[in-house]
Amino acid sequence: MGKRIRAQRRGVSPAYRSPERRSEKHVTLPKMERGVGIVEDIEHECARSAPVARVRFENGQSLPMLAPEGICVGQEIRVGKDAPLRIGNILPLSKIPSGLPVFNIEQNPRDGGKFVKAAGSAAVVVSQGSKVVVQLPSGKFKSFMPECRAILGVAASGGRRERPVMKAGKKYYYLQSKSKCWPRVKGVAMNAVDHPHGGGGHRHVGKSTNVSKHTHPGRKVGMIAPKKKGRRNKK
Repeated sequence: MGKRIRAQRRGVSPAYRSPERRSEKHVTLPKMERGVGIVEDIEHECARSAPVARVRFENGQSLPMLAPEGICVGQEIRVGKDAPLRIGNILPLSKIPSGLPVFNIEQNPRDGGKFVKAAGSAAVVVSQGSKVVVQLPSGKFKSFMPECRAILGVAASGGRRERPVMKAGKKYYYLQSKSKCWPRVKGVAMNAVDHPHGGGGHRHVGKSTNVSKHTHPGRKVGMIAPKKKGRRNKK
C-alpha cells in the first residue's frame, strides 16, 4: 500500500506542528494611538527569524515587537503621529518621508503588521498621496492606506544565512525548532510505492508533473494547476 507522502502528513504528523509552547504568539504593533515605552529585553524567538524586543509602556503593559537593527536595552520607543523619525519608532505611513526604510507594515489600520517581517528585510516608502506607495523587498510596489503604521528601520538579525551551518546535525536541529522536516528526500529518488514520482530505472518522473487542483492530497505533488504566463507572439 505504501506510506503516506509529505502532502498527506503535513498538518497531521507532530513533525510538522509548530512548537507554540516556546514561541511568542502575538508579536504585533501596540494598539494604542500614542505612547512611550522602554526596551526591557531583546529575546530570541524560535518561530521567527528576527529577534523580539520586550517593551514596557507608560500604562504598565509589557508588549513584544519585532526588533529593528541597532536597537538596545533601555532605548525609548515612541508610538504615534508626533513620534520623531528615529529607528524603532512606530508611525503612520503618511508621516514617514519618502526614501526611509520601514518594516512590519500593517495591511489595514490597527491589524498589528502583516508585511516585511523577516530578518534583515525592509521596504522603502516611495510616494505619498491618497495612498502611500511602498516598494517591498521583492521589488513589487504596493499601495497602503495612509493610516497604516510601520516601524522605522530594518528588521534585526540580517545576514544570519551568511554563516555556514558546517554540520548536518546542526542543520537538523535548526530546522526542527522551526517545525520543518529535514533532510528532504526527492520524490524521484523513492520507490514507486512511496511516492507518485518514484520508481523506474533512473531518476526521472516518467510522466507529466501537472496536477489538477481538484486532485486528492495523495496525488497532489509536482506542478499544481499550472497556468501559462506571458504573451503569445502572434505571427
